[in-house]
Amino acid sequence: MSVPAKRLYALCGSLRTRSTNRALLEAIRRLAPHSVEVEISGLIGLMPIFNPDLEGDLTPEPVLTFAQEIATADGLIVSAPEYAHGIPGGLKNALDWLVSRFEIPGKPVMLVHASHRGDFALEALTEVLKTIATDLRPETFLRVPLLGKSEDEIAAILGAPETEHAICSALGRFMGAVAAKDPASR
Repeated sequence: MSVPAKRLYALCGSLRTRSTNRALLEAIRRLAPHSVEVEISGLIGLMPIFNPDLEGDLTPEPVLTFAQEIATADGLIVSAPEYAHGIPGGLKNALDWLVSRFEIPGKPVMLVHASHRGDFALEALTEVLKTIATDLRPETFLRVPLLGKSEDEIAAILGAPETEHAICSALGRFMGAVAAKDPASR
């Protein structure tokens, strides 16, 4: 009997095409075991600014699609840069849309970070994720300093055996936490 694949939904706080956070998420997707699918969200930049008057029957389609992607994921991976000592606006907006919804509470979350700095954003993001009742797994935190590197340097760092090992180890710890939440895998 084959075990169904686990699905992780990755949120990149940067909308930049050449984002170091996106590069880190791409490396995680590349190194994930065959039994783990990692999908990187493309919806964060499509959502309108959060407005409580639009919740319920008036919820915009991109928000409904985003919430459905969250609901069907076994876990979330979140990677975000720091902007002005805080969380990037698009990511914060996406999370705001989830505050009063049922899809996010209890969802296992792994934080990854592509910079040697950015602790203000990580603290703020941690606070938001705790507030919306995610199952934040600090033992899975992964930091790979890519900020300020050229594309070639980023590729070399992400392809280095020690980096790949760190990514696989963190992902393995996270998948253990995800499996522990799934009654079907007990």
